[in-house]
Amino acid sequence: MNAFMTKGTFDFLKKLKDKHPDLELFYMNGEGSTLVYYESDKKKSIFASGRDFEAILQKGQIKKKGYVVMNNIPVTEEGTAVFEENFRNRQQHVDSFAGFQAFRLLRPQKGNQYVVLTQWASKEDFEDWKNSDQFKNAHKDGNVKQPAYFADRPFVTSYRMIDPDE
Repeated sequence: MNAFMTKGTFDFLKKLKDKHPDLELFYMNGEGSTLVYYESDKKKSIFASGRDFEAILQKGQIKKKGYVVMNNIPVTEEGTAVFEENFRNRQQHVDSFAGFQAFRLLRPQKGNQYVVLTQWASKEDFEDWKNSDQFKNAHKDGNVKQPAYFADRPFVTSYRMIDPDE
């Protein structure tokens, strides 16, 4: 499955749902802008500019309401296999945590920036997971040293789902 996202002004992006009624577009607000995300079996995006991904791991269904956290991780070309394998082997069981809605590991079609997307019913649910023993165990090595396969420092963006009709 492929995933696509773009950022822009709400007024401009709102028009996309009328142009593409066959697609389920997810609107998010955060970081001073609006982001639109959708998933498709098609390889070509509807966006003139944006980011294209392959969803290589997924759990749950993206919902129209909730809180989204995207961990943006630049990975070296040599490190992609190790990075992906680490995710496949990591047993976080995040999907069993209260408020969990969806998880996607998104491999970039261009560039080196993977996105680990999680969606939660609320920001509080995300914070509860982040403060859990489960999260601490899964990330216990994260404070020591950045893995060699990271091309640059990862960064996190967060969004609240919005309804374009409201």
